[in-house]
Amino acid sequence: MHPQIEEIFDDAGSRYLKIEELRLVAQYASSVPDRLATYRSLRDCELDVMQWVADQLQAEMPQEPEATLERSITNALLMLRHCGLTMLLNQDSIVKERFLNWVQPTVEVYNTQAIDARLYQLLNQRLDEALGKQMILLSPILLMAQNALLPQKVESVNGVAIGW
Repeated sequence: MHPQIEEIFDDAGSRYLKIEELRLVAQYASSVPDRLATYRSLRDCELDVMQWVADQLQAEMPQEPEATLERSITNALLMLRHCGLTMLLNQDSIVKERFLNWVQPTVEVYNTQAIDARLYQLLNQRLDEALGKQMILLSPILLMAQNALLPQKVESVNGVAIGW
């Protein structure tokens, strides 16, 4: 459950909820059906999406060792599942603490950023096709995870590096 909601419920044992707290609880509760539907759709299409992505990635990068591709695909599958759970529970800490903290060093050690960049493009493309409008709930979380795993591009202007 979202940390703010948990905090509200913890505090509510000794008093009634304030108007703004009730609004937050109502907003959270009203979003549950959409988040559940998106989670179910993601779960149901996961195999087809990931198989298509793996096939495309292998076709585009035949020079890469199979073990390296498999590692990136496995990490992407785990990312997708963690992002799905994050979206369902509306709790960013799931991706940050349970996924990024241990996958980020692995990506750096194995230097799979180029593979991962293409993999994420393919994954996002296929998820857009499979989930359609439901991607509105999942996209921000996926982008957060993907941006954390890939180095940010730095533009150089007149010898000065600036990050935009």
